[in-house]
Amino acid sequence: MYNKINASDIQALKKIVGSDCCLCGSEINIDYSHDELGGIEKMPEALVRVHSTEEISAVMKHAWERNIPVTVRGSGTGLVGAAVPVCGGILLETTKMNKILELDRDNFTVTVQPGVLLMELAAFAEENDFLYPPDPGEKSATIGGNISTNAGGMRAVKYGVTRDYVRSLTVVLPNGKIETFGGKVAKNSSGYSLKDLIIGSEGTLAIICEAVLKLVPLPQVSLSLLVPFADMKSAIEAVPQIFRSKITPTAIEYMSRDTILFSESYLGKQFPDTKNDAYILLTFDGSSVSQVEEDVKKVADLCLEIGAIDVYIVDTEERKKSVWSARGAFLEAIKASTTEMDECDVVVPVNKVDEFIKYTHQLADRLGVRIPSFGHAGDGNLHVYICRDSLCDEEWETKLKQCFDLMYEKAEELGGLVSGEHGIGFAKKSYLRKQYGDTPMELMKGIKSVFDSKNILNPEKIC
Repeated sequence: MYNKINASDIQALKKIVGSDCCLCGSEINIDYSHDELGGIEKMPEALVRVHSTEEISAVMKHAWERNIPVTVRGSGTGLVGAAVPVCGGILLETTKMNKILELDRDNFTVTVQPGVLLMELAAFAEENDFLYPPDPGEKSATIGGNISTNAGGMRAVKYGVTRDYVRSLTVVLPNGKIETFGGKVAKNSSGYSLKDLIIGSEGTLAIICEAVLKLVPLPQVSLSLLVPFADMKSAIEAVPQIFRSKITPTAIEYMSRDTILFSESYLGKQFPDTKNDAYILLTFDGSSVSQVEEDVKKVADLCLEIGAIDVYIVDTEERKKSVWSARGAFLEAIKASTTEMDECDVVVPVNKVDEFIKYTHQLADRLGVRIPSFGHAGDGNLHVYICRDSLCDEEWETKLKQCFDLMYEKAEELGGLVSGEHGIGFAKKSYLRKQYGDTPMELMKGIKSVFDSKNILNPEKIC
């Protein structure tokens, strides 16, 4: 179906990006064959590091003419194989396009290239008294990757997800054409939203080269509460009651004692409290100390009233670092605790979180596997990990499939969906197809074919 890359292709690509930025064969590091989680591996035939929209356009024109598949990669922090070149061809890396191009204080926007890291953008915004609200756990991910997966994160409860902050995208289409969708406008009812089709498309429709992102004023005050409960049911049941109190926290995370202990061991640092089975971690922000403190007190009193064992105010720098560094390390800590793992990134209605988590515990007991979890209690997005530990190859493959089949089936039964924020990529295609059925999948394939009639851009992903 696709042409293999030959010597003349390499010569043409080197002419576009320079000899140092086009690697092939043994010159390519093995890390480029997989993403953060691993499990899906394929080496590209050529690795091309681009520096500009014009270079991307030239690469895509060559690939289009020669019918060579192209997969886009940022930092490689994905967890579903979306940036793995499963059909070989060109792996196009955008990390060199890492400039913050403009801060528009009047329109509350920032214009960035796709290789800018989330933590760099967050720091830049804060230095200029703004906040970029999307807050996925992996701070070393690129903005291009965040947009490609419509990443969410902990602040989604109050502020929404990446899609809500993308005003405009400049992209290169699979045939090499450069287009801009959207603009520095707050509202847009001008035809189909092509910008929004590209957001969350995991690099299958177009290559993001530049993004205009919305900012908000930086909150002047932020406080957190760590609230222990006797069990996960009590912790999760507190969440809708907090919402009914007419207070909207910035974030509501849930975590179990086991996950916290993994993080303590991984970081070598102590968590403020590890005596209890379940915890929720809440953050509140605002422009007024009195307002934030009032919200914190009201929610603290409510939690104690409905059965919380205690309430810890996370206000000192030492306690903030202790709590949030532990929360930020959960994924790496679980990964370090086992030989191999895979993730079930489901989203269920908020009032079904406890039921789903309880089901994963039952499943772990039934199948004899370890299934730790954590996630965003405020929006129902759960990160559930199946750990291999000492299972042999055959047992691992069998039990992993059983776990995924049963957990996605349970999520659908509870009114949930296959992915809350990590995307579908290559790993979760069959589960998306099973849940959505024929018509939605055919519509997605139709959209893909309009953008990419030759199917050369990140083929074999999503649909």
